[in-house]
Amino acid sequence: MSSTPFRSPESDPRSAASVGKSVKIVGQIFTKEDLYVDGDVEGTIESLENKVTVGPNGRVQASIRAREVIILGQVQGNVETSDKVDIRKDAKLVGDITTSRISIEDGALFKGSIDIKKAEPKVAAPAPSPAVARPAEPYTAAASGAAGAVTAAGGKR
Repeated sequence: MSSTPFRSPESDPRSAASVGKSVKIVGQIFTKEDLYVDGDVEGTIESLENKVTVGPNGRVQASIRAREVIILGQVQGNVETSDKVDIRKDAKLVGDITTSRISIEDGALFKGSIDIKKAEPKVAAPAPSPAVARPAEPYTAAASGAAGAVTAAGGKR
């Protein structure tokens, strides 16, 4: 049996921006990368295209908006995700949740409401519509209506 503590890959702080155990932030956090919070945050956290993980020592009094939120510590505030909220075994969340998917493990504490919304389909750039093809009309000098059209013999009419 290994004495190395098990750490799940999705909560690995080395692959994300992180707020350490002894750090306290009061204000707003906007990030375009995954965020791992193991300290104190008061205010708002926004990472709309990425994941926010509140570590086991994390204490968050903030609204969180992200693609995915994983909670192992304590959160007091509303959580809104476009994909999933995952509340782990010893976590505590007091606030309302708006999400497409949710997972609450046995032993987790949750107090609030849950609003499950349909997953937003990935919006791809619309493909350019092909030009409407019309059947080609045969070219004749008479059909062109051009003045001074040339006859088959090469002379003018």
